[in-house]
Amino acid sequence: MAALVSQAEMDFFCPVCQDIFKNPVVLSCSHSFCKDCLQSWWEVNPIQQCPVCKRRSSKSDPPCNLALKNLCEAFQQKLSLEEEAPAESEDLCSLHSEKLKLFCLDHQKPVCLVCRDSITHNNHRFKPIDEAAPDYRRRLKKYPMLLEEKLYLFNQVTLNWENTAREIKVQAHHTERLIKEQFEKLHYFLHEEEEARITALREEEEQKSRMMKQKMDDLNREIADISDTLGATEEELETGNVSFLQNYKAAVERVQQHLLQDDPQLGPGALIDVAKHLGNLTFNIWSKMEEMVTYFPVILDPNTAEPHLSLSEDLTTVINGVTEQTLPKNPERFEDYNAILGSEGFNLGTHSWDVEVTDNVDWAVGVIAESVPRKAVIQTGYWNIWFRDGKYRAYSPAVGDKVLSVKKPLQRIRVSLDCKRKKITFSDSDTKTNLHTFSHTFTEKLFPFIKTEDTAPLRISPVKVTALLEM
Repeated sequence: MAALVSQAEMDFFCPVCQDIFKNPVVLSCSHSFCKDCLQSWWEVNPIQQCPVCKRRSSKSDPPCNLALKNLCEAFQQKLSLEEEAPAESEDLCSLHSEKLKLFCLDHQKPVCLVCRDSITHNNHRFKPIDEAAPDYRRRLKKYPMLLEEKLYLFNQVTLNWENTAREIKVQAHHTERLIKEQFEKLHYFLHEEEEARITALREEEEQKSRMMKQKMDDLNREIADISDTLGATEEELETGNVSFLQNYKAAVERVQQHLLQDDPQLGPGALIDVAKHLGNLTFNIWSKMEEMVTYFPVILDPNTAEPHLSLSEDLTTVINGVTEQTLPKNPERFEDYNAILGSEGFNLGTHSWDVEVTDNVDWAVGVIAESVPRKAVIQTGYWNIWFRDGKYRAYSPAVGDKVLSVKKPLQRIRVSLDCKRKKITFSDSDTKTNLHTFSHTFTEKLFPFIKTEDTAPLRISPVKVTALLEM
């Protein structure tokens, strides 16, 4: 019965000010607020939405909730009587058997008059119990809402991690199918190599699925702890003044342990490393089947692809599919740009690759620094050439746009990265004509970068290989 009363009494508090309702008004969505609180909220949010459910109110002057007003006034009187009630006879000092009449502000605990004059509390500050209890009770009232917000965040993370766990399974099954198809083309003598790669994939799937399960188990335990602390804090608010003040410090410490806790993060590398299993698959066995080998200098990383982008099965062609796919919000993935990166970054040597742009009329090709944020506007750390509205431009944040003079439409763009000379060169692959060169002091890995707003595909061109590959 006490639990029911405790839950019911929570309905007497305004969701905005977290205090007992004063002149409550009710919106059409049935949520109630203090009249002044609602007007203050609407001054900041002129759309006149409900602060709780965000439903738009059709009335600028909502009616008074008379029933709730009467209940709150009765509840306020009840609280006043409880605060004026004399202390229970059992609230005695454990050291001196005297009534606990004071609250030591330095030790944060109730004390008697003898304690006040003892050396233990020399030069300490005190408040009467009846003054301290309401003050500290008000302080503790803010924590349940903070814990509820924390709980909501953790639950949202749980949903995304569940999506990640499902995507690991999907990636594993999809990758396994592609591996099998490629190995079937290599005939029976490649069976051992095929089985080795399938085993590696399944081990990674098992390891990452186990890791995700462990993380989710840990998160669920943390959620349970927060829920328990939330319940305990709400129960603590209903106890008598002395008991409340005796447990106040411990209650706050329990709450702060959760509030100071870092929000759960999934860290990079949670998904299956598809590029490792599928990238340059045939090249890795070129010595046995040289005529069948196709080598791509850049393999695109599906874990970085913005959800509107789709990849070919060999991870070398990207298409803007328009319809957004449901994919995990992993740290590597772009969100604000229809972009994708190569699976490997470079900070040493020279590297080059061709991108077939053909009929695509809105694209960007270049390189991007490893530290560039994937979830926000990119303001530095990338170099590219891009095409839109029939014009070719070279761009980097440091130097801005430069319109390029191109006589005929480009079909393939060659990107050449010289890490030693600190240069990025773009050229027409077919005519070998230099389009633009950037010079910059690179301090970190640079990754191949492709962005497309058009539905026509962009493709990494293969390189013909022989028994001797010159680097």
